Amino acid sequence: MIENTDAAVKYANDHYPEFIEDLKVLARIPSVSFPGFDAKQVERSAEAVAVLCRMRGLENVELITLEGAHPYVYADWLHAPGKPTLLLYAHHDVQPAGREELWVSPPFEPTERGGRLYGRGCADDKAGAVAHTSAIASWLQTAGRLPVNVKLLIEGEEECGSDHLELFLRKYAAKVMADAIVLTDTGNFDHETPSLTVALRGLAALDVTVRSMDHPLHSGMWGGPVVDPVLALSKMLASCVDGKGRLAIPGIYKDVKKPAKAAEASLKVLKLPEKTFREQSGLFRGTKLLCSPKDILRSNWYRPSLSVNAIQASSRKECANIINDSAWAHVGVRLVPDMNPDKTLKALKDHLKKNAPWGVNVEFSGESASPAWTTDTGAPAFDAARRALKKGYGKAAVDMGCGGSIPFVGPFAQALKGAPALLIGVEDPLSNPHSENESLHLGMFKKAIASAAHLYAEVAATPGVKSR
Repeated sequence: MIENTDAAVKYANDHYPEFIEDLKVLARIPSVSFPGFDAKQVERSAEAVAVLCRMRGLENVELITLEGAHPYVYADWLHAPGKPTLLLYAHHDVQPAGREELWVSPPFEPTERGGRLYGRGCADDKAGAVAHTSAIASWLQTAGRLPVNVKLLIEGEEECGSDHLELFLRKYAAKVMADAIVLTDTGNFDHETPSLTVALRGLAALDVTVRSMDHPLHSGMWGGPVVDPVLALSKMLASCVDGKGRLAIPGIYKDVKKPAKAAEASLKVLKLPEKTFREQSGLFRGTKLLCSPKDILRSNWYRPSLSVNAIQASSRKECANIINDSAWAHVGVRLVPDMNPDKTLKALKDHLKKNAPWGVNVEFSGESASPAWTTDTGAPAFDAARRALKKGYGKAAVDMGCGGSIPFVGPFAQALKGAPALLIGVEDPLSNPHSENESLHLGMFKKAIASAAHLYAEVAATPGVKSR
């Protein structure tokens, strides 16, 4: 087993430039899954992933389509009798490019510079898909087989909320049943430190539209007596936080509990100086933190937060001297374990409506709610993962939380009857997912592929992983 693993890792390192080309092929496809974008590009992306799976030695490759959903890609290799089965997950859809004028290089033309690969999806999460296919190919091209069974699932609508996940699980839970799940849609604490993400925040989000009249008016001829809906919405949004940035929605902290003992232990070990955080985030020197510098990780991983993701009335391009007839915003609350997503969504709506001034009309739409997630790291699969990461990175792995949300994780772990979920990421704090100039640290990605190759061998050799 050791000799086979060494050969697989050597192959992965020797053929790393080819694997980067695999990633570039996928990242050139603008597979934005949001409504209003070209759904055919997401289909094209799924087809490209399927081609990659076949090329890298996977079998039974198929596109799974559900009515109204972007396609999933499924593939497997199931020739290791008596050994555990891993479900390997990633997603091939991406966020919109954002403000293209802020990209140093075109968002859908992957570009290497400074040891990083820049482009939308290069990190989140097409790199995750390529990490899986590369590690699999490295084993098949050297040993001719894998030490474990694998099922690969690459989703096509994670970025827009995995809206058809419940339907997918009803139809295909048996097909994807496994002994453990390996998800690559997370990050590392930094580009040198391999990490297992053991907690994710949830999300309660909605669109709010405020109206005061049925058409825009001249701001000079009508200004004064007429209510400005942009000001009204601004007041409503500002009421959601206090002067220190803490949420001011009644009852919002009632279900927020202290992190578990293991999480507290990680918080004591992991250090993120304010200077480093400011460098990673790009936060201006004069802009204050909304928490104590010693609580940056706690605030980001284990406390709720509110964000206004987008706001619009008119536009900069079409700005005119008018009082707008309506204003719109997309607002989200990140949830921590024990917070009820539906309860939080209702509290947000009630608060916004209660704080709507001047009798404006308030409408809600686009509502979504998914819970936070945390896991017990005592399962044998976690021990295997830690050994694999240490071998791949040459440094011990750490447990960390994540301020983001992955709606897939909780429901899939439940559908797979409690199979442990190993969240092993390919991003780092400078990856900038969901924003302009998203990138992948190329040196770290090479170690991530090597770690994946080690993981298959470690899982195969670890008693207790196989539960079915």
